[in-house]
Amino acid sequence: MQQDQLKNLIRTKAEEIGFLHVGFSKADFLASEEPRLVNWLKTEKHGKMSYMENHFDMRLDPRILVPGAKTVISLAYNYFPQTTQRADSFLISKYAYGKDYHDVVRAKLRQLVAELQEEIGEIEGRVFVDSAPILEKAWAEKSGVGWLGKNGNLIQPKAGSFFFLAEIICDLVLEPDGPIRDYCGTCTKCIDACPTDAIEAPYIVNGSKCISYATIELKDSDLPELFRGNMKNWVYGCDICQDVCPWNRFSKPHDNLEFEPKLEILNFSKQDWLELDELTFQSLFKGSAVKRTKFSGLKRNIVFVDSTSENPDFTEKN
Repeated sequence: MQQDQLKNLIRTKAEEIGFLHVGFSKADFLASEEPRLVNWLKTEKHGKMSYMENHFDMRLDPRILVPGAKTVISLAYNYFPQTTQRADSFLISKYAYGKDYHDVVRAKLRQLVAELQEEIGEIEGRVFVDSAPILEKAWAEKSGVGWLGKNGNLIQPKAGSFFFLAEIICDLVLEPDGPIRDYCGTCTKCIDACPTDAIEAPYIVNGSKCISYATIELKDSDLPELFRGNMKNWVYGCDICQDVCPWNRFSKPHDNLEFEPKLEILNFSKQDWLELDELTFQSLFKGSAVKRTKFSGLKRNIVFVDSTSENPDFTEKN
């Protein structure tokens, strides 16, 4: 099978399974990303995410992670919901409304590989969904899945940014697609809207200032003072810089039942969240990405946000 035919086959099957977009890159050393990663780590923009310092060479070269790799296939999977939480409540990121994306998208990847192997024979490689030292956004940008926005999120011109990234790193030899142009232009809506100034400059995000980092990654018993009065009711993750992005007017609701939110999550009032007990937490978020922060972490966030009596209007900074 010719390379163009094989790429078309992969795209067709991926779309049939539900993937939004597919792009191809040569599995090689990410030379342009090395100085950026070094500087980001050196200036401690990763905060207490010490794991980001590990496997440095592997992050930049997928051939170390997957010996014999020839191609990185980057894929996007939509999670934009049909309905969202009530605006006067505590908020969780839209990606966490339903079943844990790691499980859902990984199963889709394995299905895709299995169907491809039925057509073309054995494929040597591995599938990944935010599960290994891979610079997912860099590979997705390199392969033309989208461009890297000023808020650090990958943006697709026909679908916005509410999608998961995934990869198949394999031994197939395929012609790279190449990147698309950056359409952010002079827009600074994401920078202006970030309540903690985590987007320190266009395309430079200080992870240690990000609300998502504070509510998920940071395991301290107390949150830093930087976040006091600035959480805008977010208690797990944060969607502010995506919600204000003009390109997300093109986001369309997903059709995956596994990502459908439970009605309780959509309808919970602030009082419901404050009264949340561990038994209800375990039931409500069974199989959800929210389990990552554990009950104690979520309660820490809720109490912290509640103690500041915040304004739910997060479209503009105070």
